[in-house]
Amino acid sequence: MSVPTTRTDTRPARTSAGQRAYEWIRDAILRGDFAEGEFIDEVALSERVNTSRTPVREALQRLQVERYIDLLPRRGAQVRVVTAVEMREIYQARILLESDALRGICRRHAGVPEEAEALLAEMEQAGAARDWNAYAQLDYRFHAAIVRHHGNAVIADLYDALQPRQVRLGTRTMMEAPGRLSTIASEHRQLVAAMADHDADTCVSVLLTHLREVPELVDAFGGNK
Repeated sequence: MSVPTTRTDTRPARTSAGQRAYEWIRDAILRGDFAEGEFIDEVALSERVNTSRTPVREALQRLQVERYIDLLPRRGAQVRVVTAVEMREIYQARILLESDALRGICRRHAGVPEEAEALLAEMEQAGAARDWNAYAQLDYRFHAAIVRHHGNAVIADLYDALQPRQVRLGTRTMMEAPGRLSTIASEHRQLVAAMADHDADTCVSVLLTHLREVPELVDAFGGNK
């Protein structure tokens, strides 16, 4: 009888360099270190991430799939420009998925997701610190928790696919309009209260207000472009 072998190689897996490069470039884009429309060079990235070009190339391919960048033949990697049209499309997709989840939650009297209050508290801290990347990540987790609370795994997977664009849009939105911080916090609290009351109509009404078009944001994202 063969005896299973135990792996004793403790070296980091090869993919760890690619993951490190991916996270570094992604976070730099979210922070605004690379401007929208800017081309980013593989060699320079390799030096800054302290890795070879292969993991950087793998990271860039992943970032293209997640729509952080475009890879252009003979020109390289360009940071994608978030437009008002894309903002509208993301909001429309969110309204469809989150409205369905909220109605299902209220119909089942499922109440508020367990982690909601903790996430809102963390958001308040991130907002006070003006850490817009962290704030956008927490905002996504709050809304994703609502969708998962509905109990439909397929809808939850569809919502998760929006994460990269939703977080980037959220980061950019707060950078452009930090004055919306108190409004967003109030709408989140209204949403929690309506879920606790099993009031689907109010939940959806608050959501529609929460994801409405704000003229100054539309202008900041290039109007109808």
